[in-house]
Amino acid sequence: MNRSLLRRLPSLLWLWLLWILLWSTPSPLVILGGLLVAVAVLAVSRFPQVSRQITVRPLRLLALCVRMTGNLVVSAAAVGWAALRHGPRVRAAIVELPLDADTDLLVTLATLVTNVSPGSLVLEIDRHRGVLYVHVLLVAASGEPEEARRKLLATERRLVAALGRRPDPSTSPTSRKDDA
Repeated sequence: MNRSLLRRLPSLLWLWLLWILLWSTPSPLVILGGLLVAVAVLAVSRFPQVSRQITVRPLRLLALCVRMTGNLVVSAAAVGWAALRHGPRVRAAIVELPLDADTDLLVTLATLVTNVSPGSLVLEIDRHRGVLYVHVLLVAASGEPEEARRKLLATERRLVAALGRRPDPSTSPTSRKDDA
C-alpha cells in the first residue's frame, strides 16, 4: 500500500464513520455511499498535517483521566444542586485562562477537557496570545472566579504533562502575552 494512503487511512475511516453516524441507519447503501463520499472528500481536499509533537506518558494520562472523572462527578453534582437551589439566578463569570499548550492539537485537547467539565464552556480561543476565555458557573463569592481559573489551569497543566512537552519559555504563547 502507498505510504500516502496509509497516512490518510485514519481520516478516511473517520469520515466514513461520521457519514454512517449522521444517517443513523447503517443500511448497505449508506455504508457504501459513505465510503465513496469519504474517498471523494479526501481526493479533492487537502487536510493539513496534524502535528505529531506529543509524547504520550501513560501513567500521567491515566492519572489525568482518573482525576477528571472525579472532577466531573463532583462538579456535575454541584451544578445540579445550584440549578435546583438557585434556578436562573446562578452566578457566572468569564475567566481568562493562559495556556501552556504549544501545539494546535494540545490547544484543541485543552479546549475539549475544559468543555466536558460541567459548569465551564470555552467561549473563545485566542491562539496568538495563547489564551482561552471560559464561561464558568457557580461564582457566588468574589474569589471564586480565581479558584475556577486555578482549577482549570491545573487540569490543563496535567494534560500538557500527560501528552505534551513543556514549551520553551522564550517561544511559548503565554510568554509573548507578558512581553506585550
